Amino acid sequence: MSEPSQSPGTGPLLELDSIRQVFHSTRESVVAVKDVSLNVGPGEVVCLVGQSGSGKSTLAKIAAGLRRPTGGQVRYDGKDVYDRRNRRAWKTFRRGVQYVHQDPYASLNPIQDVYTILSAPLLEHKLVKGADEAEQRVRELLLEVDLKPADRFISLFPHQMSGGQRQRVAVARSLTLNPKVILADEATSMLDVSIRIGLLEMLTRLRVDRQVGMLFITHDLAMAKFFGAEGTMAVMRHGAVVESGPTLDVIERPQHPYTQALLEAVPEPDPDLAQQKRAARRLQEATA
Repeated sequence: MSEPSQSPGTGPLLELDSIRQVFHSTRESVVAVKDVSLNVGPGEVVCLVGQSGSGKSTLAKIAAGLRRPTGGQVRYDGKDVYDRRNRRAWKTFRRGVQYVHQDPYASLNPIQDVYTILSAPLLEHKLVKGADEAEQRVRELLLEVDLKPADRFISLFPHQMSGGQRQRVAVARSLTLNPKVILADEATSMLDVSIRIGLLEMLTRLRVDRQVGMLFITHDLAMAKFFGAEGTMAVMRHGAVVESGPTLDVIERPQHPYTQALLEAVPEPDPDLAQQKRAARRLQEATA
């Protein structure tokens, strides 16, 4: 299976090369990821789609450095992040790749206010000098993720915010270290549809303005099409990538039966349009 293509004139920031992950138990071994290769370049969006249990989140954790793969290589900025001879590569990777979790209700510390949540990494990594500069930077981050006015949110605790607002705080936290790649693992799945759109539009703006690479993991092909129309898509099944390519090509001209089945499962509210799509799909299959 070929890797999603890179944008012209840019090299990959994050490279997953023949990644393999095996989980062992006393009874059996389960291959969760089977020789998957993906690249994410500056300002690029790569959508990783598939049903629950397909291996998406396991691959995302490997990409974020939260799990070491059984086999294959993870490279950041061209360097093997697990090369013991180059420990600086690991530190650069861990700062340059940040993770936005699925559950905004569990990913934020409930006993910390927004200022504490966002200022902690700034102070820990000495990106600011003192509390005054930290507060100024926190306010800038809140504005960047459309939590306005900053005064309204900076002293709030997670339970005082909606799910969408919490997820924006989680995105702001991922931006504190000025990452080059953000991994969003089902980051919109627990939000209402109208809130999802606003969050994805905000992520798109950040991707374009900051030229941050995005790996967007989702089971929702409609969300993948909306967010990743300008990028590439990889479809996972049983731990393997079964189809990949430009997002719109994969969605409009799916080649693998599993991708076709996923698209068939997307609800179409207009019955006439749904019938037209089925007829077009049958015609495509008959002439293939």
